[in-house]
Parts: sequence; structure tokens; C-alpha cells
Amino acid sequence: MLKSAKNSKRVALVTGCAGFIGSQLTDTLLASGCAVIGVDDFSRGVEQNLTAARRNPEFEFHLVDLSDEAQVLRKLTPQLRERSISEAWHMAANSDIPAGVRDPRVDLHNTFMTTFNTLLLMKELEIPVIAFASTSAVYGEHPGILSESTGPLLPISNYGAMKLAAEGLISAAVEAYLEQAFIFRFPNVIGPRLTHGIIYDLLNKLKRTPGTLEVLGDGTQQKPYLHVQDLIEAMLFIRKSASERVNLFNIGPQDEGTTVAEIAEAVAATAKSEVIIQYTGGDRGWVGDVPRFQYSVRKLADLGWRSLSSSAQTVRRTIAEVTTETGQI
Repeated sequence: MLKSAKNSKRVALVTGCAGFIGSQLTDTLLASGCAVIGVDDFSRGVEQNLTAARRNPEFEFHLVDLSDEAQVLRKLTPQLRERSISEAWHMAANSDIPAGVRDPRVDLHNTFMTTFNTLLLMKELEIPVIAFASTSAVYGEHPGILSESTGPLLPISNYGAMKLAAEGLISAAVEAYLEQAFIFRFPNVIGPRLTHGIIYDLLNKLKRTPGTLEVLGDGTQQKPYLHVQDLIEAMLFIRKSASERVNLFNIGPQDEGTTVAEIAEAVAATAKSEVIIQYTGGDRGWVGDVPRFQYSVRKLADLGWRSLSSSAQTVRRTIAEVTTETGQI
């Protein structure tokens, strides 16, 4: 239980608190003096990610499947009704795009319904503010630079479609009962505690087959990459600085991104012997993959925040962090 929740200046609800981003956001909020009520079902999150948080008396954890309305209402609403929760950081979602392609119900339940039920909980508990982890996947394939006003938005993955639908739910909730919403459209986010993605996959492939490295696509796919700590810093900055009722921001680095070939070469360079890189061909890695995009982060820069690291620097940093974390070096 939260030992000092009644006296805390701020109590935040964090969904997906054991996940890659959610766990590090939880750690950061706790370090800032904020009490955190965390919710996760460990479908994507990892128990180990909560090690530091569980040592903090201002952290309270609830094992709940947010896609199950009955669980949410039975387990969370009664226990949290007396709390004065200032905001919900909704990070819970399916983050494996190919999994949602194989089974569309994955994103329906783990991305859309988790948002629907989080908003239902917020209405019941009168939590006034939501901060939501959205994605560049909502844009689909568009020529040119993607800004917050780019449209029409035609996602090509179930993941992107359900994130876009969730954005719509949040917008409607602000009109009906929320005071404010922050919608963050993420680029490719990397760093320690990775559970999926190109760096995670390539390092694991290299471990299984040290002499060869299979890479999906032709290597020309190019996207921006942002370190998870930079992402969290940007989200907290937007939360503090933006003042509209619905605040929509792209978050990313100040560059055009880095290519899959450059990432593969950086991963191969960690090996102790020569590695042959083998590309499977085609302009994308899987169905629903947007092979290249470039973000406009001018709106965020005008607000006062810029990433100090390039995509290439972030990739190299993450490779070093993950190889050390997993003992692969």
C-alpha cells in the first residue's frame, strides 16, 4: 500500500507499468517524488522491471488485465475510489506489430480495449488528465515529413489502426468528462529493458548464429530512433508545458533517422569474429511495416524541447546497453 498517498502532492496511475517504457516512466515518476499506482498483466511487461519500484513505499501494484472490463471494475474501482489521482499515464498496449497482423484480436483487446477501459475507470474515479502513448504508425504511408496536421490518417497495421481509434476515444472523453489529454506519437523507441524490435531481434539472432545475421527486408528501411530516457524527458516536459485541452505531439530526434543496414552493421560489429549479413529482400520487414518515414518535431521544439542525440547515436548507445544488460559481451 501507499504509505503516504494521502499526503503526496501527486499520485499518478501508470498502466503497463512493467513494460519497456512504462517501467522506466514509473521509476522516473517515483524519483521525482510522485506516488505511483501501477497496473499490468505481464502479457508484455516483465516482473523484473518492477524491482526498483517495489522498493519504494510510494509504489502500489495491481495485477489486472485492462482489456477485461469486469476485472477493471471489480478489482480497481473499489480499491482506488478514495484516492486522489491526478493523472493516468496510459502505456499499456500490444507493442508487437507482427503479432497483431497474425491475429487482429491482439490489438483489439490489448490496445483498443485497454484504452476504453482505462477511460471508463478514469470516469468512475474522476481522474481528470490522461497522457497516452500513441505512435507514428497512425499515419500510415505518407510522402514527405509527417507533422501533427498530416492527413488523412490511414494506418497499414492493426496496431496503428487501434492506436488511432484510441486517440479518437480520448478526444471524445475530453469533450465529455476529462479536463485535459496529452497524446504522444512515438517514433521507434529503444534503450535498456527492450523486449522486441530490430536491435533486440538482431542481437538474439547473432547469439544463435554467430557467423551470420539475417535481416528482414533489403536494409534500406529508414526511421528515426529515440532513446527511452529522452522520450520520458520529452513526455514529462510536454505534460508540464503544454496547455491545450488536447495536446498532440510527435516526439523524436532532430534527424531523418538511420537505416536498417546501418543498424545491422553496428550489431555485427559487436561480434568477436566476422559476420555475414544476409538480407531477405523487399522494401519492408513484415506486413504492416512502414519502411521509412520522417518526423516533424518542430511543434515540440517550439514548445522548448529538443533531443540532443541523433538516431545513429541512440542506436549505438542502445546496442551497448542491451549487450551489457543481457551479458552478450
